[in-house]
Amino acid sequence: MPLTDISIKSAKPGQKTRKLYDSGGLYLELSPKGGKWWRFKYRFDGKEKRLSLGVYPDVSLKDARDRRDDSRKLVANKVDPAEHRKAEKATTSEQAANSFEVIAREWFAKHSPNGCLHVAEGTHNPPGTQNYEITTDPAFNNAFCTCYRGLYQHWSENGSA
Repeated sequence: MPLTDISIKSAKPGQKTRKLYDSGGLYLELSPKGGKWWRFKYRFDGKEKRLSLGVYPDVSLKDARDRRDDSRKLVANKVDPAEHRKAEKATTSEQAANSFEVIAREWFAKHSPNGCLHVAEGTHNPPGTQNYEITTDPAFNNAFCTCYRGLYQHWSENGSA
């Protein structure tokens, strides 16, 4: 029988970890200390696997079912949801590391005295308070940062800039 919001709210922790099953591999794991985690149980390449979908009540029953459905679609397309999540995180962190702001801050830290940005009439701004506008356009960041990162590394290695 599928879970309801009332049955989830009224579920009490026991001596051991318990599982309240919904459907399609979704279940709520109740820890003895009172934590409630959404899990998706699936098989991939002949192995049973579990994927965490969030913590109740931060992730509602409806949201957990939506996440389960998305994960089931990945499994149906022969994609491991856990590996897919790792790849997304790696891509996100790589984009963050190669953003215009990160590269600009690296350059200013290396080429400005005391890590400060010189502005008009010899005034200094402390690191983190520079007065320059940062673009958040992903197309600009990808094109500019890919090009500039290579130049910056070349300049750093050869001592010119």
